[in-house]
Amino acid sequence: MAIKNGLLSDLQLRHWTKEAQPLAKSNGGGLTFTVSANGYATWILRYRHGGRRYELTLGRYPDIGLSEARATAAIKRADVLKGVNPVAEKVKAKAAAVKDMTVRTLIQDYKQKKLVTLAKSTQVCYTRHLKRVEHRLGSLGVRAVEPGDVVSLIEDAALTWGESNLLLVTTKCLFTHACGKRLINVNPCVGIMLSALLGPRPPIRKRLMLTREELHLLLNAEMRRPNALAIRVLLGTGVRGAELYMAKWQDVHLDDARWHIPASKTGAAMDIPLAPIVVRWFKELRAYAHRSAYVLPARIRSRAQRNGGDMHVGEDTIRESIDYWINQYHPPTRRFTPHDLRSTMKSHMRALGVPRDISEMCLNHKLAGVEGIYDQHNYFAERRQALLTWATFLEACEAGAKSAPSEEPEVVS
Repeated sequence: MAIKNGLLSDLQLRHWTKEAQPLAKSNGGGLTFTVSANGYATWILRYRHGGRRYELTLGRYPDIGLSEARATAAIKRADVLKGVNPVAEKVKAKAAAVKDMTVRTLIQDYKQKKLVTLAKSTQVCYTRHLKRVEHRLGSLGVRAVEPGDVVSLIEDAALTWGESNLLLVTTKCLFTHACGKRLINVNPCVGIMLSALLGPRPPIRKRLMLTREELHLLLNAEMRRPNALAIRVLLGTGVRGAELYMAKWQDVHLDDARWHIPASKTGAAMDIPLAPIVVRWFKELRAYAHRSAYVLPARIRSRAQRNGGDMHVGEDTIRESIDYWINQYHPPTRRFTPHDLRSTMKSHMRALGVPRDISEMCLNHKLAGVEGIYDQHNYFAERRQALLTWATFLEACEAGAKSAPSEEPEVVS
């Protein structure tokens, strides 16, 4: 199709667009109509500036029609005559738009590029606090956020000292991401001290060592059997609560009395030897698990359905079962948490004569100093004997026998 007087026509543009064949047709003055191999029609302005050739994309056809493309090209050519480089101005405008990014957009960028690289538990924690940041500061431009805004965010949230600290840490990480993108030069969280906002940090709660009498009450507590078994497994193995409620049957090898704990941010992978009584507890739990892949499957159908049909119990289930038992039956025992069961095992093991380093390794604690670096032995046999001694002690506690070493109530760090 011929081009009259070197100018394009709407008829030609519609014809070439319909054919969707790669081409480039000039309208004169550097304005060019192009069709890509994918069939996209685009207006390009070619010009020279400072001795160099440039191409500026004006937009797609038919979003920008022929007459509008000619008018836009005329304006850009006039800018070139004034010494302005339209391509450079477009780059600057794009950069300025990025710098005007809102906090809400920054949060989405942070989630896509940084949050996904963190541990799952950290993702859950940060996501919770990012929602608070977005609710309060989301509509603000990143460059508009000042330290006072962060202070108000923390004070008005009215959280506990620990949660407020996590909110500050999350906010600081978010704006560190903004500094990395060169959206801002100074993190607005720098210099903010939580102690100045909320006062000194409350004393860290010391871990309890449950006495023999308290263990007797706990091991005979009236509670749902799956909860009682979960508490017994925690006591008998010394694992962290998360390691149990996230455990899968594929890692529990009852035939050779071994439980594999995958590596996590709280510890390296390890195999835990299981005493015979602990194996029996696991077998009983398996009957309650039915076809679930998890040792402690979700008991609420909607929770499982939200997670593909199978999911572990909530992270607070065991703690809530302990609290319910204490609140409902008022046993003569101190209030404790699932994590206190680890300190209970550690303390009683020492009283039973288990060496310190073996008791530490039973808790999956790394040995300190040079020894921890060079000693790569896993002490499986020694840990098996220590856990067998501990399991025997627990059975005696449950029965109420008086043969174990006496102990006074105490707290351990």
